[in-house]
Amino acid sequence: MTRSSSKTDPLPDGIFSLLDTDLYKLTMQCAILKYLPDVTVTYSFTNRTPLMNLTRAAFQWLEEQIGKLANISLSSEEFEYLKKNCTYFNDTYLHFLSSFRLQPSTQVHASFTPKNDTGSLADKGEIHLDVSGRWLDTILYEIPLLALTSEAYFKFCDRDWNYEGQEGKAYLKGCRLLEHGCIFSEFGSRRRRDYHTQDLVLQGLRRAAADTKKKGWMGKLSGTSNVHFAMKYGIPPVGTVAHEWFMGIASITNDYEHANETALRYWVGCFGEGVLGIALTDTFGTPTFLKAFKRSMPTPANSVQDDKKTLIPGAASPPLPATDSDGVSGLKEERSYAQIFQGIRQDSGNPLEFIKLMREFYDSEGIREKKTIVFSDSLNIELCIEYMHAAEEAGFAPTFGVGTFLTNDFVHVSNGQKSQPLNIVIKLSSANGSPAIKISDNVGKNTGDSKTVHKVKETLGYVEKQWANRDESMRWGTGSTEATAANA
Repeated sequence: MTRSSSKTDPLPDGIFSLLDTDLYKLTMQCAILKYLPDVTVTYSFTNRTPLMNLTRAAFQWLEEQIGKLANISLSSEEFEYLKKNCTYFNDTYLHFLSSFRLQPSTQVHASFTPKNDTGSLADKGEIHLDVSGRWLDTILYEIPLLALTSEAYFKFCDRDWNYEGQEGKAYLKGCRLLEHGCIFSEFGSRRRRDYHTQDLVLQGLRRAAADTKKKGWMGKLSGTSNVHFAMKYGIPPVGTVAHEWFMGIASITNDYEHANETALRYWVGCFGEGVLGIALTDTFGTPTFLKAFKRSMPTPANSVQDDKKTLIPGAASPPLPATDSDGVSGLKEERSYAQIFQGIRQDSGNPLEFIKLMREFYDSEGIREKKTIVFSDSLNIELCIEYMHAAEEAGFAPTFGVGTFLTNDFVHVSNGQKSQPLNIVIKLSSANGSPAIKISDNVGKNTGDSKTVHKVKETLGYVEKQWANRDESMRWGTGSTEATAANA
C-alpha cells in the first residue's frame, strides 16, 4: 500500500546535520579525544525484531544515505551554538569537531543477504552493518545509522501509515505527562520513524510545555537528547554517558572488576564534579557498579597513593578532577563517586526494584542529599507516572527520557493496528582487538561475544536476571490492543 501523504511536506530524506545525534555521543567523543585518541574499535548491528526485514530497495536507499554522511560537517552556526550552550566542551574538542568528517567509504561496511534471492527490489533479507576505525573517528555513526535504517524500513517496507495527527498526539502525551508532574526529555532519535516525525513530536511537546505554564502544572519538558533539535527549538540538549564508555574501557583494560571505577574516574577527570553527572549503572550489572560507586575519586592530595588499577595503559596522564580558571581542583576533599554524581540512570531490569536498591545503597553510604534517577527504558505515560510516584516516595527526584513511544508511534491506515517500530541497536563490539560486551540488568539485553559475556559473569559473580515485562523482540507490542493502550 502506498504511504499516505501529510498536509505538511516532509523535509529531505536522511541526515543533513552533524548535530542530528544524541548529546552523549559528543560528550564521549570529547573524553576519547582527551584520553584515548588512538584506540581502534569495531561496532556491530543487531535487529532484535528479526521478522521485520528490509527489502533490497530499502537497503539500496540506506546504502546511498550512508555514503552521503561524508558530506556533513559542523556549520559555523552549530559551532557557535555548542560554544555558547555546551560549556563543558573545551576549546580543543570544539576545534577538532569543526574540521571533523565521517568517512563511510572506509569506515562502514553494509551488506544485504536476501532470504530468497530473485534479484527483485522487493526481495526481503537481513542487513549487516559493521563499523571500524579509530574510536574517535567512528563514535558518531551509531545514531545516524540506526535512524537511517528505521527510515528505510518505513519508507519502503511498511508504508501503510501517514503523518496525520503526529503533532497532536505528541501534544496530548506531553500534556498528560506534564499534568501529572513528570519532568521528561525527548530521547527518540535512534528509532524515530524519520526526521520529519521527530520534528513534529518536538513541535507538539513544546506546545504542551507552553500550556503547562498557563495551567500551572508542575511537570516540565527538560529538553531533548538530539543536539540539532535542541538548537532548532531553543531547548536544552540532555544527556551524559552511554554504556559504550564503560564497555570500551573494560575492553581496553581487560579488567572488568575495576572497569566501572576506571570509567567514572576518567569521566570526572574530563568534565569535573557536578558536570554531566548522571551515572549509568547497568553495563555489567548494577550490583557490580555499586561496588565502584562507593569508592573515592583521587584528589591532588592523595594522588601519590593513586590506585594503579584504575589507570588505562597508554592513556594520557592520570585523571584528577577538572580544575577551575585558577588551576584549583574542583574536588577539594576526598569524596565517593556516589557523592560526586548528581544521580543515576536506570536502563534495564525492574525499575521498582532499582528504586529500592538505590535507596538502600545511598542510605548505607550515609548520603542524605536528594539524588536524581533518570528512567529511560521503554517508557510510556503510565510507566512514567508509576515510576515517578515510587521514586518520589523513596526520596528521589525522578526524570524520564522518553524515546520510541514519542517518535515512532503509528497505526496502519488500513486497519488501525499498531505499526510496530524496529528494535535495532548498534553496539561497540571490540576495542583494540578485544571483545566489548554489555551484560545489563536483564539477560535480554546482553550483547557481545558470548564466551566473554559468560567469563565476565563468572568473574563478577553476576546473578542472572530476567524481567518478564521485557521481551526485546516485542518491546513496543503489536496489534490494535497495544496501540490503543499506548495512546490512551
